[in-house]
Amino acid sequence: MKKLATILLAGLLSASILTGCGQGSDTQESAQTETETAEETTETAADAEESVPENTTIETLRIAFVPSREPEEIITATEPLKQLLTDELAKLGYDVQNVDITVGTSYEAVGEALSAGTADVGLIPGGTYVLYDDGCDVLLTATRDGLSIDSDNPKDWNDNAPTEPTTEQVTSYRALIIAGPSEKGQELAAKVNAGEELTWEDVSSANWSVANSSSPAGYIYPSLWLQENYGTNITELPHAVQSDSYGSAFARLASGQVDVLCTYADARRDYEDEWTGEYAMTNSIWDDTAVIGVTPAIYNDTISVSKTSPIMDDAFKSALSEAFINIGNTEEGKEVISIYAHNGYLPAQSSDYDSERAAQEMIQSLNTAQ
Repeated sequence: MKKLATILLAGLLSASILTGCGQGSDTQESAQTETETAEETTETAADAEESVPENTTIETLRIAFVPSREPEEIITATEPLKQLLTDELAKLGYDVQNVDITVGTSYEAVGEALSAGTADVGLIPGGTYVLYDDGCDVLLTATRDGLSIDSDNPKDWNDNAPTEPTTEQVTSYRALIIAGPSEKGQELAAKVNAGEELTWEDVSSANWSVANSSSPAGYIYPSLWLQENYGTNITELPHAVQSDSYGSAFARLASGQVDVLCTYADARRDYEDEWTGEYAMTNSIWDDTAVIGVTPAIYNDTISVSKTSPIMDDAFKSALSEAFINIGNTEEGKEVISIYAHNGYLPAQSSDYDSERAAQEMIQSLNTAQ
């Protein structure tokens, strides 16, 4: 019996030892697995870090502005744009080392710089873009506050007057042909409000006030309206005088010296107080005037880029577009771009400026004829 007990006790001890050895082995294997997993995780993180692409470096981004204001005023006002652009482009994958801002000696000089590739980006009017679109692409159109009316039909402007500003940001504005309180002006307004078409005899017998020949709203687009409706232009009007400002044009309209004037769509809002004040009219400007013609949309200023710039490819153009849009959505950015009366930016396409092309062709044909 003692011998049997001894054997059983030895067997139990052996089993215990074997079991203990087995647990030790599992623990070692688990620790080894955890170590290997940690190493793999570290390697994966390192691989992921290595796979993140580095920003593309742009040594110099050259931006040219047209001289619509005093050059020094533009340079001073747009100085913060350098850092704003640098910061935005860095978020979008581009490290810009230097932003060079210049003001061209003329609108044409900026268009030529874009065509030659000596400027990468240009803030230029639609007319300049159209003249130089062989050498540059339009990226964005500047926005402005919209109006409560935007219709091709002049009667709609009269039925829904007065026009009011809206919070909607728009990329274009209209030029209007407005009839005043003179007998002839009221005659033309009555026909339009009755839904009748004006004839060439109607419009050519009126006294017109127009702006200088470079004014989109005061001359170029009204000429385009005359071309589209009567096959002629402002130079063919027998009774047209040039006013040196919209203020003097409205003064002439109020006094009856002219029957019709050409102006931008929200001009009556701007001269509403003068109408009953300085111009001494009894009725409001909305009661005394009526729209008799609406031009095609005049698209706002552009942000255009050079087709020959060595840094300009589709990816960078996309980043530039996003950067300018983002800047225009900030208060600091709005303050900078207000030098050009821009509120922000929206994507543009070449076809937006087809009306401008038609206007330019008309002007060129007039110059050729002269």
